[in-house]
Amino acid sequence: MREAEIGIIGGSGLYQMPGLTSLVEKTVVTPWGKPSDAYHLGTLEGRRVAFLSRHGRGHRFMPSELNYRANIYGFKSLGVDRILSISAVGSLKEEHKPLEFVIPDQFIDRTRHRTDTFFGEGVVVHVAFADPTCAEISKIAQAAGQKANVKAKLGGTYVCMEGPQFSTRAESNLYRSWGADVIGMTNLQEAKLAREAELCYSTVAMVTDYDCWHDSHESVTVDQIVANLLKNAENACALVKHAVAAMPKQRSCKCGAALANAILTDKAKIPAEVKQRLHLLIGKYVGEKAGA
Repeated sequence: MREAEIGIIGGSGLYQMPGLTSLVEKTVVTPWGKPSDAYHLGTLEGRRVAFLSRHGRGHRFMPSELNYRANIYGFKSLGVDRILSISAVGSLKEEHKPLEFVIPDQFIDRTRHRTDTFFGEGVVVHVAFADPTCAEISKIAQAAGQKANVKAKLGGTYVCMEGPQFSTRAESNLYRSWGADVIGMTNLQEAKLAREAELCYSTVAMVTDYDCWHDSHESVTVDQIVANLLKNAENACALVKHAVAAMPKQRSCKCGAALANAILTDKAKIPAEVKQRLHLLIGKYVGEKAGA
C-alpha cells in the first residue's frame, strides 16, 4: 500500500515538519541499512507526505556519514514519487543574500568518500544526468516561495563539497570563478540516487551566510548563523506547504522512466540475489524477483 506520495528531506535547522496531521512515525528497513531517522508520515495540505530529518533528530550524522541509499530507498518503499529537499548552504555570489533561497538546476561534485549508486555487483546502469533536478517541481517550489514571501531564485549551480570542514578561501574563490551559486555538503548524492530510483527531486537551498570569499565573512558569528538557520527553517516550512498544495496528482516529467534505457546488463545475467535486492527499483524492467 502506498503510504505517502511526496517526500520532504529536512536539512540543518529543519528537523521536523510543522503542520503534519495524522502523524505517525515509521522505521523503515532497507537493503542498505538504516535511514537517518524514522520517517514522519502524515497529511499536509490534503496530501500524504513523508518527512525525513537528513542528519537525524539532534543532528547526529555528518554529511559524509549519511546513508544516502537507505534514505532515498526508504522514500521509494513508502510509495513516494517526488522529493523536495531542504538544505542550508553558503552563498558564492553577492546576489544570493542570507535568508534568501536558491533552487539549483546543476551540481558540481567535489566529494570523495561517498557511495552514490544503487547498482553494481552484477548489474550496470547508466542514467542520464545532464539535468539533475526535476524542472516540474523546481518551478512549483519557486512559485511557492513567492506565495510564502521568500525570495527563491530558480536555477543555479550547487557545489557539493565533502566536508565536514568548510572551504579554504582559495577553494571558495575557485568555485566563484566557475560561476557556481551556492555551496553545500549533501544534495548531489540525493539527486543521483533519486534519479536511479525514478523519483522526481528538487532542492531548496537556504542561504545562511556568504562563504569565506566574502569580506564580511570574518564578522559573521555563530549566533548569527544559527539565527539565520532558524529563520530559514521557518520560511522553508511555509514554502513547503505551498509547494505540496500545488503538486499535480500526476507526473508529466520523464523522471519516472529514468531506467527505461539505462540498464545495460542482460537481465538473464543479473545475479538472482541482486535482482531480488533491487526488485523495487528494476523489477518492472527485468521481471519478477527471484523465487516469486
